[in-house]
Amino acid sequence: MKKTRSKSSKKIDPQGLKKEFFSRHDPELLPVLRRAVVGIAGAGGLGSNVAVALARAGVGKLIIADHDLVYPSNLNRQQYFIDQIGRPKVEALLENLSRMNPFSEYEIHKTRINPHNIRKLFGEAQIMVEAFDLATEKSMLINTWLSLFPDRPIVAASGLSGFGKNNKIRTRKMGRLYLCGDEESEPTDKVSPMAPRVGIVANMQANLVIELLIKIRP
Repeated sequence: MKKTRSKSSKKIDPQGLKKEFFSRHDPELLPVLRRAVVGIAGAGGLGSNVAVALARAGVGKLIIADHDLVYPSNLNRQQYFIDQIGRPKVEALLENLSRMNPFSEYEIHKTRINPHNIRKLFGEAQIMVEAFDLATEKSMLINTWLSLFPDRPIVAASGLSGFGKNNKIRTRKMGRLYLCGDEESEPTDKVSPMAPRVGIVANMQANLVIELLIKIRP
């Protein structure tokens, strides 16, 4: 019987891979993104999708904080997998982001965010992304951030449940606060957040972050 040999996988050159990874990025935009630090408060439907978009875009450092675990019901809209159920979201997200883009830095914190630890967690961030579910948590983060860092933008979201009505999704600017969504749709027993609409709003947030990074660059 003739023996066959399996082909060995080609060794990956880290530097060559990095060059290829960023080869299709905008050469003028990329240096700005590589120096950028963005904070993401929450790693659920909004936060995990924002993190994926910014990691793929090449943002140099993401600081992500969340206290929750991955549940089966999260998988309809969040960037996790079945084998990650039960794990802390920030740890699972770190694993996934590192597989997509190992050339950026990811700082994770498994903790509940409150007014007393926002400066410690996100003090390095140039821009904050609000990615909470509850209105009380959203308000807490926005008010605390603008009080601590009045010159740094915060990109929040409101109104993303259900489906359809693309023409109602928009961005509204109020000083250093930017609000993405339709500002109407709230989750109910019959109308829950789903991947398409959550993804639209999350990617609007990520897209706006990149736009703002260009505007605030040195």
